[in-house]
Amino acid sequence: MLEPIRHILQRQRLVLASASERRKQILSSIGLEFESISSNFAENLPKESFSHPIEYVKENAKQKAIDVWKQLSGSSGHRPDLVIGCDTVVTLDDTIFEKPKDQEDAQHILSRLSANKHVVYTGVALVTHSTTQSSGTSAQASSSAADANDSPEDYVVTTFHEATDVFMTELSEHVIKAYVATGEPMDKAGAYGIQGIGATLVESIRGDYFNVD
Repeated sequence: MLEPIRHILQRQRLVLASASERRKQILSSIGLEFESISSNFAENLPKESFSHPIEYVKENAKQKAIDVWKQLSGSSGHRPDLVIGCDTVVTLDDTIFEKPKDQEDAQHILSRLSANKHVVYTGVALVTHSTTQSSGTSAQASSSAADANDSPEDYVVTTFHEATDVFMTELSEHVIKAYVATGEPMDKAGAYGIQGIGATLVESIRGDYFNVD
């Protein structure tokens, strides 16, 4: 619930470390004024080095947010008060599926998800000034102070995650190829978008709808 702190956020410079239209739409829908700046983080972290997809998405989100924080903190203009980084993956049987590399990869991913339950994980990272005092707690949240040498000024990173179970209907080869041909899966984790045509592929969900990118 943002209402108790909305008046504070309205006076601050908020930055979304993403050019994702979907993420911009979500923030706009709750009445936040913000800027959107793409991160230059390469997103090439080795998946096998993480104990769970949750840690993987949180680290990706953290690195995206820190990258944009550093971009803006090094400028002469007004530095941000809050940078928001996000990362979403689809997982099935401990396999992480991100955006498909090409149409063949998209077809392969969808064939794996067909008639199965998979889990969508989103990691979120909030970067703020180290002197910022925050309130509220989350069972899924963790914070860490930045190394003083990492930035022109110290910052604090708070991370948390969300998980949603998605039950995919059984998909024929014809349906998969027809859906991939629409082009919608190509920039979506797990090769489908529940907010678009991909909604017709989903039987049901358990959890937060907005978490499924």
